[in-house]
Amino acid sequence: MKLCELKEKQVINEDDCKIIGNVADLEFDPQSGCIIYLIVPGPGRICSIFGREFEYRIPFKCIKCIGPDVILVNVCLDKHKEKC
Repeated sequence: MKLCELKEKQVINEDDCKIIGNVADLEFDPQSGCIIYLIVPGPGRICSIFGREFEYRIPFKCIKCIGPDVILVNVCLDKHKEKC
């Protein structure tokens, strides 16, 4: 699967059934080449003009299922928020 295919899918938290957003980027382990995190942008600031306040870095091990339209994850979002 290519990154452009992942970017088309919505990320949904299985814990509370909320849509987190779409995948913006991936973080790889340079030694093994394995994916470590899915990076999903947080909500925009005022009218999305001023960028984003934070992003979610979802560990790859928290992915439960990758379907044709969505990626299901089971994660506590507060623990995986990082400032941009």
